[in-house]
Amino acid sequence: MLRLHNQLSGKKEVFTPLDDTHVRVYVCGPTVYDRAHIGNGRPVVVFDLLVRLLRHSYERVTYVRNITDVDDKIMTAARESGETIDTLTHRMTQLFHEDMASLCVLPPDVEPRATQHIDMMVTMIEQLLARGHAYEAEHHVLFAVSSWDGYGALSKREEASMQAGARVAVEEYKKDARDFVLWKPSAHDEIGWQSPWGRGRPGWHIECSAMSHHYLGTPFDIHGGGQDLIFPHHENEIAQSCACVGTDTMARFWVHNGYVTCDGEKMSKSLGNVRTVGELLQEWQGEVLRLFLLMTHYRKPLDCSRHQLQEAERFLDSLYRMKGQMVCDDAVSLAPDVMAALADDLNVSLALSLVHDYMSKGGDDAQQGLAAAQLMGLLHDDSDTWLQKGVVSEDVEKQIKTREIARANGDFQAADAIREALLERGIVLEDKGGHTQWRRKRHYE
Repeated sequence: MLRLHNQLSGKKEVFTPLDDTHVRVYVCGPTVYDRAHIGNGRPVVVFDLLVRLLRHSYERVTYVRNITDVDDKIMTAARESGETIDTLTHRMTQLFHEDMASLCVLPPDVEPRATQHIDMMVTMIEQLLARGHAYEAEHHVLFAVSSWDGYGALSKREEASMQAGARVAVEEYKKDARDFVLWKPSAHDEIGWQSPWGRGRPGWHIECSAMSHHYLGTPFDIHGGGQDLIFPHHENEIAQSCACVGTDTMARFWVHNGYVTCDGEKMSKSLGNVRTVGELLQEWQGEVLRLFLLMTHYRKPLDCSRHQLQEAERFLDSLYRMKGQMVCDDAVSLAPDVMAALADDLNVSLALSLVHDYMSKGGDDAQQGLAAAQLMGLLHDDSDTWLQKGVVSEDVEKQIKTREIARANGDFQAADAIREALLERGIVLEDKGGHTQWRRKRHYE
């Protein structure tokens, strides 16, 4: 029985899908104007875990994660780089896919790009106008917040705080300071599409409403994203989606992950502490980053520090060493205690502790712990591959053979020199039972 914290109700609830045979999930994806930073990676990894868990329990799961490829930040980045918007967004989307694959993330079932769904957005805006939930003003189309009574239910904000929290200028043509843009005009040198309101482009919020409705219908089961999206993005999504369709529910469960900081501070370009996934992957294995993003409960703040990454690496190493002593069996059941922990609002820290306990016991228990860890997207390498990953093994093996010859000839000075030279390259030799094994030196050593 899966229980999830629902932002809409403010409490943990038992999850039951609208359709027992088909779970439908939508998660807000990246705005592809720059490389994904570690904070962008957190929701991707968290909801990858949730979808894996759902697929273990339900016959069919449709997971939709969008690509925002029309946005003012994208337009600015394209001007600064000298690229076309299409070239920039395709390049950044490809890098995003590569980075997330390195974090052992499975691709979503559907990954719609906003620019491929403009007609659906225009249709939704027309329907909102026809229902009296939107109005035209100075070549813009805006959603009339006062026309929908449920506004504010997700973020639990009062009207005054919602006005202040929107952090946008209150244009004179707005009827209400809370009203938000559905469509805005584009200058001749800006990206745009023809519409009944002139050449322009959609507002950010309408993109997700149109794409989620097209692929999942309204209402659907779970909508996810980072905590920063609760207001105004998700609040606005709910208002326009429900007002358009004529329902009081867009998604039954709203699930959000917490913020990511770096060394105790908010990530900021001005502070120079924005850690991209690509940069981190140059030093850390992708599975270490995945575990780091999962070890702290998804709703709590997470600090990206060297110590935290070292602890993730140390824990993974211990599991891989235990896996190296096992004869793996693919046809084994999953540890029930671990699955129960995951089903309790993704209590990964407890699940990992139980995985360690199961695997340390050996035998069938170890197999069950390993199977549960693999469901979480971990421990898919064999032990030697994990400990040696990123090193050209042929060269190391050649050096080891040279060292063995030196030792056999009693030239221990030469043998020690080879060991020290390899250690300087980050390679540790371990002599066990008459054989020499090797591995990468770990960050925590």
